[in-house]
Amino acid sequence: MDNQMLPFEQKEYERRVEATRDRMRDEEIDALLIEDPANMNYLTGYDGWSFYVHQMVVITRDGDEPVWIGRGQDANGARATTWLSEENIRAYSDDHVHSPYDKHPMDFVAKVVKELGYGDQRVGVEKDAYFFTAKAYERLQQHLPEAEFVDADLLVNQVRLIKTDREIDLIREATNISEAAMQTGLDAIEEGVPESEVAADIYETLIAGTEAYGGDYPAIVPLMPSGDHTGTPHLTWSDRPFADGDPVILELAGCRHRYHSPLARTAFVGDPPQEVHETAEIVIEGLNAALDAAEPGVTAEEVEEAWRTTIAKYDLEKESRIGYSMGLGYPPDWGEHTVSLRPGDTTALEPNMVFHMIPGIWFDDFGFELSETFRVTETGAERFSDFSQELFTK
Repeated sequence: MDNQMLPFEQKEYERRVEATRDRMRDEEIDALLIEDPANMNYLTGYDGWSFYVHQMVVITRDGDEPVWIGRGQDANGARATTWLSEENIRAYSDDHVHSPYDKHPMDFVAKVVKELGYGDQRVGVEKDAYFFTAKAYERLQQHLPEAEFVDADLLVNQVRLIKTDREIDLIREATNISEAAMQTGLDAIEEGVPESEVAADIYETLIAGTEAYGGDYPAIVPLMPSGDHTGTPHLTWSDRPFADGDPVILELAGCRHRYHSPLARTAFVGDPPQEVHETAEIVIEGLNAALDAAEPGVTAEEVEEAWRTTIAKYDLEKESRIGYSMGLGYPPDWGEHTVSLRPGDTTALEPNMVFHMIPGIWFDDFGFELSETFRVTETGAERFSDFSQELFTK
C-alpha cells in the first residue's frame, strides 16, 4: 500500500525490513517482536500516541510485510500512517486493555504468532525496551510454551545507526526548529520572568516550527535547570522567577517526522563570575577538540579521549559519557541506545552516523552545558547547527 502520508518511500521501508531480516538470520531468530515505538515507526511508519498500551510489530523470517498488532481503536491509525496491507493490521479488543477479565494484549500477540506459524520457533523480543514489561514477557511465555525466546534488544537499533540522505535532511529540518526554539528561550529569559513562561514560549516554537514546515512533540521535554540546580542535569522547570545571578541551562530538540536535533546552551542572568566564564571556555574548547577527532575509522572512545585530554589540562574530569547516537525517537528518549562516546566503546565511526555530543560540566553550585548534534562525514564531523557557542548573558 502506497501511503502518501509517509515521510519515506515504501521501498525505503522495505529496505529497512530486509536489513532487519539479515540481522535476524545472523542471530538465528525466526520471528521478531518489536515494541519500541521508534523501531515500529522505523519499519512501518506507524505514528500515534498509543504506546501507553501494548502494541507490536512482528517480522518473520520468511514473511512479506511486517504485521502491526495494536488496540482496536488504533487500527485506523495504522491504516493512516503505515504502508502495510489490510491483512497485516491486526487489532485486539478493548477488553484486553487494563482488563478486569485477566486478558492481556500479549495473549492476542501470541495468537497471531501461532497463526503465522512461529509458535514453536526462536522468537526474539526487545527485553530492555521501555514499554515491554515483565508481565508482557510472562504472558508470551505462558501462551507460547513451545517457543524459544531470545533477547533481540537493540537489533533494529543497530540497523538504524547509518542514516540515509533523507533522514539527514529531516534532521537538518529539525535543526532549524531547534535553533528557533533556542533563540526564543534565550530571548525570553529575564530577571523576574517565571521559568514556566519561558518553557511555554519554547514549546510554542517547537510545535509551530518554521515558515516552511511545522514541528512535532519532542521525545524529551525542554530541560532548563537554573540557579543552584544547574549542577543537576535533567531537571525541567518550575514557576520560580529567574533571579539576578542565576545560571540557566537550556537543552531542547526540534522534531521533524520523529527525527530530532538536540541543542543545549547556557545563559546567565546578570554578570557571570569569572569561574563560570572559565568553565564555559573549557567546555567549548573540549567539545570542539572532540568534534575535530571524529572521523570515519576513529572509535567512539577515541572521540571522548580528545575531550578528556583537553579538560585534564585544567585539572577537570568528567566520568559520564559525552554523547550518544540518536535520530528517530519517541518519549522518553531520542537516543538510539547503541553507540556512546565514552571509554570502552570501541565502535568505529562510519559516515552518516549521527550523534548528540553534550559534554557538560556540573559542579555542586552551578553547571555549564553546550551541545552539538553532528554527523560523521567521509572526512570528519559536520555540525548540524551553527548556533553561537558561548555563555549567553541576560
